[in-house]
Parts: sequence; C-alpha cells; structure tokens
Amino acid sequence: MKNQYFGDVNDYLKYGLLRALMAGSAESLLVAWALTPDDGRKDGGRRSYLERPEIWARYDPPLFESLVGMDILRPEAQLSVSLIEESGLLPRTSYYREEVPDTREERDAWKAGLLSAAKDVDIVFLDPDNGIEVPSKPVGRKDSSKYVTWDEIRELWNAGKSILIFQHFPREKRIPFIQRMAQELSVCMTGAGFVEAFRTSHVLYLLASQVSHARNFKKNVGLIKDRWKGRIEVVGLS
Repeated sequence: MKNQYFGDVNDYLKYGLLRALMAGSAESLLVAWALTPDDGRKDGGRRSYLERPEIWARYDPPLFESLVGMDILRPEAQLSVSLIEESGLLPRTSYYREEVPDTREERDAWKAGLLSAAKDVDIVFLDPDNGIEVPSKPVGRKDSSKYVTWDEIRELWNAGKSILIFQHFPREKRIPFIQRMAQELSVCMTGAGFVEAFRTSHVLYLLASQVSHARNFKKNVGLIKDRWKGRIEVVGLS
C-alpha cells in the first residue's frame, strides 16, 4: 500500500469489503498496510467516483460520506492511511504501519513486528502493493517489499489468525489464477476449512478463515453479495 492511493475507488471497495466482512462480529482486526514509499505517480482520476454519489454512495453510505468529508479531491490534499485509522469506520481495528523493507535482515524485523502487532487480534488483513510473493522477487531483492511472503502468511495462520490478502491480478486468465491462488493458500494453511475469494474489476482478495471465525464470515458473504452487487463478486470457492 502507498499513501498516494488513499481514497481511490479501489480503496473504497477495500474498506467496504472489510466493513461487510466484520459486520455483526465481535472479533478484532489488524490492518497491516505493508506500506512502501510513494513513487510520485498521479492517480487522482481514480477518485472521481466521489463526485458521483448517485452511483457510488448506495453501496456503503456512511463510508462514502466519510471519504467525501475528508476532502481528498483537492490537489494539495495530504493523502495518508491515517485518515481511515482516525475515522472510526473500521471498529475493533488496530494498525501496523511500519514500511516494508527490501533487505532480508530488515524484513525479518518487519515480520517480527507484524507478528507482535497481531498477537491479540483475531483477523489480519495484509495490504501489499502487489500481493503474494512471486519467484522473481524473493526477499532481499529490490521491490520484494511489494509482496507478502508465504512464510509471513503461514506464521500468522499458525498463530490462530484468519487472514485476508490483497492481490493484484497478473496478466493471465483470471478464473484459473483465482483457483490456483486459493489452492496454494489452502495448502499453505495446511487445509484451511474455509477459503473464499472476492474480486473487483482490478483486484482480488483471498480469505482463509480459522474454524472459529468461519460462521460469521459465511453469513457476511451474503451481505457482500447484496450490498456490493456489481462491484464486488464473491467467486464461490467453498
């Protein structure tokens, strides 16, 4: 995640998905931003949805109105994930904001901090720039910071956490990609009983649920289908 993307349409969908998944739940959430430095690219056009409430507000009116109220359409607006942290829109949520490094030694320290931050929560959302690690970007190589590793995912799972992961689509057919990633996630989790996938136009979210959390997640899949119809698709793997 980069602060420069805060409040774009993908962010709206992301926070909407998190709010729907956590609805009616007593569980706690850690959002691990997996921050990397801004790169100076201009992506403000992806916030134009905020000027079209007749189309976008109905999916999650409180979320939409709050984002509009942050006044992030101004060219001089200071974009930061701290805005959502301070909004109260994600209840029972804590945040891990350390930037992800590229070097192996620093990455080990980052992982230790992540596990410490996740110690007392039930669910962890991992929000890397690109998604789950790929062979061409092993830890220690430049831009490996844009990915979360299978080792990090596995250690969170073994600590009893349910995990939601942000994943960009690569240039391959999407349904086979989703099925492959879900299978790899299930294997990595040594047979997670409930693995689900949610897709938008540009982004995939993979969920691996602990047994103790699955009931509420399964209930909220229906909420996502109703609330976000046409914007967030439940792929239906389980």
